[in-house]
Amino acid sequence: MLLVEQKSRGRSLAAARAQALEYFDALAEHERPRYLLLCDFQNWELIDLDLDEEIRFQLEELPEQIDRFGFMMGVHRRAFRDQDPVNIQASELVGAIHDELRESGYAGEDLDRFLVRIVFCLFADDTGIFERESFLSFLEDQTTTDGADIGVWLDHLFTTLNKHPDERSRNLPEQIAAFPLVNGDLFAGRIRTADFDAKLRQLLIEAARFDWSQISPAIFGALFQSVMSPTARRAIGAHYTTEQNILKVIEPLFLDELRAEFERIKSARGPHRRSDLRSFQLRLGEMTFFDPACGCGNFLIIAYRELRQLEIEVLLEMYGPKDRTAALDVSQLSVIDVDQFYGIEIQKFPAKIAEVALWMMDHIMNVRLSEAFGQYYARIPLQESPNVVCADALDIDWEDVLPARQCNFVFGNPPFSGFVYSTGDVQQRAKQVMKELGAGGSRLDYVAAWFLKAGRYLREWPARIGFVATNSITQGEQVGQLWPALFGRYELEITFAHSAFAWGSDARGMAHVHVVVIGLADRKSAPSNRRLFSYDAPDGDPYEVHVNAISPYLFDASDLADPHFVVKRRTEPVSDRPRTRVGTKPVDGGHYLLSDAERADFLAREPHARPLVRPFLGSEEFINGKSRWIIHVGESSPAELRGLPAVMDRIKAVTEYRGSAGKLGQSLADRPTEYHVTTIPEANFLVVPESSSSRRAYVPIGWLSPPTLPSNALHVIEDATLDLFAFLTSAMHMAWLSRIGGRLKSDYRYSRGLVYDTFPLLDVTKRQRDRLTELAQAILDARATHPNATLADLYDPDVMPADLRRAHTTLDRYVDRLYRPRVGFDSERERVEHLLARYEQMIAPLDAAQPRPNRRRRRTRP
Repeated sequence: MLLVEQKSRGRSLAAARAQALEYFDALAEHERPRYLLLCDFQNWELIDLDLDEEIRFQLEELPEQIDRFGFMMGVHRRAFRDQDPVNIQASELVGAIHDELRESGYAGEDLDRFLVRIVFCLFADDTGIFERESFLSFLEDQTTTDGADIGVWLDHLFTTLNKHPDERSRNLPEQIAAFPLVNGDLFAGRIRTADFDAKLRQLLIEAARFDWSQISPAIFGALFQSVMSPTARRAIGAHYTTEQNILKVIEPLFLDELRAEFERIKSARGPHRRSDLRSFQLRLGEMTFFDPACGCGNFLIIAYRELRQLEIEVLLEMYGPKDRTAALDVSQLSVIDVDQFYGIEIQKFPAKIAEVALWMMDHIMNVRLSEAFGQYYARIPLQESPNVVCADALDIDWEDVLPARQCNFVFGNPPFSGFVYSTGDVQQRAKQVMKELGAGGSRLDYVAAWFLKAGRYLREWPARIGFVATNSITQGEQVGQLWPALFGRYELEITFAHSAFAWGSDARGMAHVHVVVIGLADRKSAPSNRRLFSYDAPDGDPYEVHVNAISPYLFDASDLADPHFVVKRRTEPVSDRPRTRVGTKPVDGGHYLLSDAERADFLAREPHARPLVRPFLGSEEFINGKSRWIIHVGESSPAELRGLPAVMDRIKAVTEYRGSAGKLGQSLADRPTEYHVTTIPEANFLVVPESSSSRRAYVPIGWLSPPTLPSNALHVIEDATLDLFAFLTSAMHMAWLSRIGGRLKSDYRYSRGLVYDTFPLLDVTKRQRDRLTELAQAILDARATHPNATLADLYDPDVMPADLRRAHTTLDRYVDRLYRPRVGFDSERERVEHLLARYEQMIAPLDAAQPRPNRRRRRTRP
């Protein structure tokens, strides 16, 4: 892993580098280290050969640079290749053509099919499928500058590309007759002729002049997203994946293991080396890959490319320079083909794109194979076909696409629109599917259905799964609803995972979300060494660690007695602490609620109602310093109310609203002066906002006083003490909220039963309690020095006052050391891992004390 070359103080590190590289070159390839360290006891140079990065520093800077040496403890920074920006440029060129055609009235399926054909021709023109630049010459020479005839000529070309040369007219223009047959139904069937003008013709010629030889066929996914409206993308949950993010799935799923096996075989010496390489290659040709939500096929395309590239390296090892003669038929060398790749896609257009893009990638890899062996090889006309089925993956039986016993890997980027964003029909269907598949609960994100269906599909077979997903399935209530089914019913284990990172998409209208990547395998065949990729920054490179077990919260579960342990909602706190209450929920149709202006107008008309109008604050008002008011009738007598006509008007309006507001409203209609939930604190009370921006390092919590009423958007803790406030505003509690609590969009969502009641609060001594009280008061004092600032101002990470930040940091260090004396914690991940283990220990005796059902009396219905 590390080669160190040490020199005496003041000696040249350039000489040390040269010497280290000599040692490096002398080592067997499989023994060569990733890192070189050069040092003269004062000056340090650390070189990462994989990432081609160097860091130089002085001895006194070592404490600040110590994280650079995390690889010595098994923590590696892992870089994944990103998409070439030229692909995005090409996508924009085609997007401009699309926009102009649609603006002219050419739309629908004809436009979709036309664009697929055009992109194929652009690609074929620069990659040897067509004679080089023959399509560009055709556009420039055969069509008029005003573009009036270009649509007709393109129709003629498309028809020709679908015909064998023997079946073509002898009178074809020479420029068209020279084009080859392209099979695979790409050019089958007529589409409506596109009408061009001079501008559109020029856009198409500019696209043809672009060099498409460096373009990945994965651009088709970006192309499709480029021509979709944001509404359409949300409707089908489409978020097309960059190459970098695809590699985050397929490398730990199978590529890394295959490459490692190849390196072992390659480094061996002996008479069986070539036969072992041949056996390895044949195994590559037998593997099958299945994306049950393939979209435009990006996962299949990149997986195919990587598999073919590995095969080329294998072939180069099998056939050395002396073996690569003209007698060697390059067309017979490859055993991998597109028919090993399977997909399901709900829409016809992207399903067709997936097929075409796989053929294009096949051609690219055949060209690479040809270059490696000095021969030309192209599979045109197209022969084998990818197995892409146009269907709804949640309705179709996956066995009908690819029998599970023949499947090796299931992967992809399933639709992951959140439950709250789904239409009623989608919600209903997803809920039904997930219920049938054994998930408890009704608010799972749509993507969970793919995890469950994959679990059922592979229940009897040892294939592996790798999916991109919303990070919400690893947070909040969804963990307890989804993962017990995956762990228990389907006997799966998490074999690798990427914690939440920022999502990118190679398209206009790029999706801005945070996702996770999760790999699963059958418990019996799952490797004991699990790989966990964690991110210091959501848009940075991950650090890889190897652990014994991964929890569904995507943490190291090695310290848990049960690595499948999940935190479930409780009805009471796990340890002694004040109970929380939800704030007042009026269910009034807004008739009791008043803004400042409405309050002034109301009291001008009804001045005697002033005692009934009280401040009414929810999360928004509390955090942002806003005001709102509520009419609180309370214990007012009927006679008093009848003497307040404006109040009576409000009561009547609430009665009418509740009478037509569904079951809940109707159940309250005959009690219009009562709220649905009534919380009227009589003394100072602590409040925790139900939602808060995830940009903030801390959820702003604090005290309110009567006559203010809290809304149901605040959690109310009466009789709260400063030491409890200290725990709740600490980094420890924030870590628990961030990972165990759910999210509303990207905001923190505080839950009484899931966050507050489950938080592993410590029993502290009087001395510790006094210190917590002191540190809590310091935070309140720091807030008080900024009287004109709202909590939103104070906790904005960009402008948070230095004295308040210091007060929180001091509290955080103290609380950390209460939980883990002397050493504390270095990250949120470490805090949650520690809290999970502590919580598991805390609830074990509570669960054991619960009465068990009398199993002898249970009956099963016939």
